[in-house]
Amino acid sequence: MIKLAVFDMAGTTVRDNDNVHHALMQAMEQFGVTVTRKDANDVMGYPKPIAIEALLERYQAPADLLEKIFPAFLDIMLNHYRNSPEVGAADHAEACFERLQDAGIKVALDTGFSRDITEAILDRLAWRDRIDAWVASDMVGRGRPYPDMIEYLMEATGIESTEQVVKIGDTLSDIQEGRNAEAALVISISSGAFTQEELAPGDPDFFAETLEEVTDLILRYNERISDFD
Repeated sequence: MIKLAVFDMAGTTVRDNDNVHHALMQAMEQFGVTVTRKDANDVMGYPKPIAIEALLERYQAPADLLEKIFPAFLDIMLNHYRNSPEVGAADHAEACFERLQDAGIKVALDTGFSRDITEAILDRLAWRDRIDAWVASDMVGRGRPYPDMIEYLMEATGIESTEQVVKIGDTLSDIQEGRNAEAALVISISSGAFTQEELAPGDPDFFAETLEEVTDLILRYNERISDFD
């Protein structure tokens, strides 16, 4: 029986029109590293310092540029989430949270962002009272694809078994995180960085195109489990 739904943020529950890609590419460009969208896409979902390190290595750029590029990325993202009129909840996100909570399922958010960006999003969307828990990648020892953030959220919400957890996200690293945490369900949503075809190699349990579909999948899963109790 699912009792905790762990959602990704940008591209899954938070509207994203390639804003994270552009911020990452712009921050890299400021210091002489021109990154393609495809290469930026390959590191979506991972903690951003690790994503930047991977891109620096791929482009054979000095590793110490991380110390300049990451703060630049933070500035771009914080300005976006605090001030841009584009910022908003993804379609059906808040209705999804409400339906799951009404069914007794706790809702949590995890992200490859750092805590300061995450808090800017939560404040902008007034979500602190809408969700049961949240965690950023720099609040745990290891971000995605490791299970640390899910384990943090389980402890925060009093969930004792990963058999009670579903992980939902729009990147391959979300799928890997769910698998590494041994979540009962891993659902990929193709509304963000990757298409369903690009997500297929991760082998999620279900594909969805909208958060409405995600909600229905989770509730139907619980109904089937109840039939066997």
